[in-house]
Amino acid sequence: MAPFFFAYFYGMDKMIRDLVDHMSDFITEKRFALFKQVIADRTRYITVLLEDIYQSQNASAVLRTCDCTGVQDVHIVEEQNAYEINREVALGSNQWLSLHYYNKGSDNIYRGIKALKKQGYRIVATSPHKDGSTPETFNLERGKAALLFGTELSGLTDRAMELADEYIQIPMVGFTESYNISVSAALTLYTLRKRLELSSLDWKIGEDEQTELLLDWLRTTIKLSEKIENKFIKEYRPDF
Repeated sequence: MAPFFFAYFYGMDKMIRDLVDHMSDFITEKRFALFKQVIADRTRYITVLLEDIYQSQNASAVLRTCDCTGVQDVHIVEEQNAYEINREVALGSNQWLSLHYYNKGSDNIYRGIKALKKQGYRIVATSPHKDGSTPETFNLERGKAALLFGTELSGLTDRAMELADEYIQIPMVGFTESYNISVSAALTLYTLRKRLELSSLDWKIGEDEQTELLLDWLRTTIKLSEKIENKFIKEYRPDF
C-alpha cells in the first residue's frame, strides 16, 4: 500500500515529512529549492473545471496557464470528447498539477460539479452570453470558486449553465463572439491571481497539503522512487 494510506490511517504526518526530507536527497538542492519556492505560491482557492474540451492544443494551453498562475487543481469532464494532452504545448505542466477526471457513466458534468460543491466551491460559469461579474469585479471574498470553461465551438453546455451559482465574463469590443478558451482562461486566471496576491484572504495551500504535493513532485522526478519509498518505509516502520 502507498505510504499516504499509512500516514493518514495511523496519523503519521511526521513520517510523510521525514519521507520528503529523505527523498529530497535524491535531487539537487537547487531543484528542491525550486519545488519549495513554487509550492509556496500554489492555491486551491481558485480551481478550474474543463467541460468536454476536444482540441488538444487548447486543453494543454489551459494546463500551462494553471501551472503558471499557481492554480493546482484542474477538473476534467469528458462526455463526448476525450481530453488529450499535447506535450509540445503543455511543456510538462501537467506533471505538476492535480488532475481530476469525471468520465464514467452519463451526466459527468453533474458529478464534477457535485464533487466541487462538496469541497466548498462556488460554481462559476464563464460565458459571454450571461450577465455576470468580470475578472476585475468578481467577489473573491465570498469564498472558494471553481471556474467552468466549455468547448471551443459552443462553450459550456446548458446543463453546466443550469448548475452554476454565478457567472463571469470578459468584456469584448470587437465583432468576434468570444475569446479562444485558452485565452479566456489565461486572462481570467491571471487577473484573479493578481487580485488574490493583493488581498488579505488565506488563499495559499496549507502546510500539510504542501507536503503532500512535494512528495508527489519528488515521485515524478526521481527514478526508482517507489523502490526508494518502500525501503524507507520498511526501515522507518518495520511492522508495516
